[in-house]
Amino acid sequence: MPSVNRSAHSAKHRPSLTAAEQSRVIEMAWEDRTPFEAIEASYGLSEPDTIALMRRSLKRTAFNNWRKRVTGRATKHRALRGFGVSRGYCPTQYKQR
Repeated sequence: MPSVNRSAHSAKHRPSLTAAEQSRVIEMAWEDRTPFEAIEASYGLSEPDTIALMRRSLKRTAFNNWRKRVTGRATKHRALRGFGVSRGYCPTQYKQR
């Protein structure tokens, strides 16, 4: 069976992002409570596109650590979230100090 290169398949639909936007996508991808759907809504990158961006942008060890962290994590997928998780960030994350 031939292998399928998913990133090449979706590359024609991938929007071009500025360096600042790529940095923000990477930051959102590392956040536990930000679902892939939020990244797609904000920047037009699907989950496979986000994974491809992370693979290109991070060192191998950092990418592997990120994949271990997000694989199977319910908060990274809106459909798997519990009803109690309604925001993409912690309530104390943006408090004034």
